[in-house]
Amino acid sequence: MKKLLCSAALVTMMSTGAMAEKIGVSIVNFDNNFQTLLMHGMQDRAKEKGAGIQVEDAQNDVAKQLDQVKNFIASGVDAIIVTLVDTNASKTISEEAAKAGIPLVFVNLEPTDMANLPDKQVYVGSNEVESGTLEAFEVCKLLRAKGKSAGARAYIVMGSLVHQAALQRTKDVEQIFSTDMCNFIKIVDRQSSEWARDNAQNLMTNWLTADQAPDAVIANNDESAIGAILALKASGVDMKDVVVGGIDATQDGLQSMKAGDLSVTVFQNAKGQGGGGVDAALALAKGEKVDRVVYVPFELVTPANMADYLNKN
Repeated sequence: MKKLLCSAALVTMMSTGAMAEKIGVSIVNFDNNFQTLLMHGMQDRAKEKGAGIQVEDAQNDVAKQLDQVKNFIASGVDAIIVTLVDTNASKTISEEAAKAGIPLVFVNLEPTDMANLPDKQVYVGSNEVESGTLEAFEVCKLLRAKGKSAGARAYIVMGSLVHQAALQRTKDVEQIFSTDMCNFIKIVDRQSSEWARDNAQNLMTNWLTADQAPDAVIANNDESAIGAILALKASGVDMKDVVVGGIDATQDGLQSMKAGDLSVTVFQNAKGQGGGGVDAALALAKGEKVDRVVYVPFELVTPANMADYLNKN
């Protein structure tokens, strides 16, 4: 009888394990600071929910990411989460998941065909109209406070040009700088750093070689802002004379702000987005209804409130 009970318990345990949902995740690039934070948010939430999770590094390769999605489908995962290498490639990935009938959640980087996503496919991220708008308006205020309202020169360090987030954040900045309050700011140039610190440092070095130091640098992310700061400091520029903005409120970004170098950033909730992506994937796998778009709000971070964000990303 004892042996029979043990066998029954073992079967129950095996059945419970077999019933646990499994999620396949393809991340843009593990070397990207914020993408790594998203991954950790997904892994933590999956653990909380008792779900299995397999995470793959797409290494900024569109073809590799598509292959990863196809492999997830072949292995029979219950849902797929993707942070897109190229937001223009979302349609192909979407079609593959739809054909297989497997729920798909895009996280952080908004697919270009979001309005046409099929059933069981959603986007979890933040409204990028908020990000660049919050950043640019604060930069404008800080320049006015420095007495620069008669005229200021600025550079924009963009993220990847194949990411909707970079394009929207740059558009936000341009729109704010076209308003009556902020049109004293002239954008001298805008170029892509591919979200990378080293690229941004090289970009800023080239700008400084060709021209004088700017009054402001507006970066699409903290890593790029830090790269620009490193170049400015290496050229002997006093950071008190330059307003530098970023987005993400990463730990490195907040340390730069604490040092007096980064003037403003915008908190993008990696834990909220990553965990929200897993919640949406599990809900869809169970046949539950999920809103087509799930937004996690952006929040302005300045030296006055940065202590509240030191352990959030």
